[in-house]
Amino acid sequence: MHATHAATISPASPVQARTLDEQREEYARSRFLAMPLAGAIAWTAVGVAGLFLKPEMAALALFVATGTIVYLGMFLSNFTGERFLDRNKPKNAFDGLFFHTVAMSLLVYALAIPFYMTEVTSLPLGVGVLTGLMWLPLSWVIRHPSGVFHAVVRTVACVALWFALPEQRFVAIPFAIVAVYAVTIVWLEARWRALRANA
Repeated sequence: MHATHAATISPASPVQARTLDEQREEYARSRFLAMPLAGAIAWTAVGVAGLFLKPEMAALALFVATGTIVYLGMFLSNFTGERFLDRNKPKNAFDGLFFHTVAMSLLVYALAIPFYMTEVTSLPLGVGVLTGLMWLPLSWVIRHPSGVFHAVVRTVACVALWFALPEQRFVAIPFAIVAVYAVTIVWLEARWRALRANA
């Protein structure tokens, strides 16, 4: 009976005992493919809508497409091996941080919407820049420059194209974001494959 009781109150499980540094290392070994793919798909849809729709309808397409990125990423994670909703995965504090950055990206619509109501074509600029900021903390967490590259190049491209192509803002900016996603995806995938090869 004493042995059974001792087993019941044994020290904290390995999941609970892991330090933040250990959880960070574990998190950094993730593939980070599902969400960038989802973002690339969503912004491609926005760009295509911009080719054929008037700005007001293209704006509606932007709201819908970018609003589904998280859900599309969750779906794609089942095929990339990341499995965001797998309840059997050990809990990791940095998963929580990631979803907080997603929430942050959604809250920035509070800035984008008032400008959109004044100037419809400001929407791809506002949403494109503000939702790209979540890449900065990811870059720090995984100790890899891809996130900094993504956030900085995406911001510069959005601003430059907003001024350079005022008549094509719903086309040029989304496709520029897709191009940045493409480079980021290739870079992150190469990183992941190198980690697996060295494991």
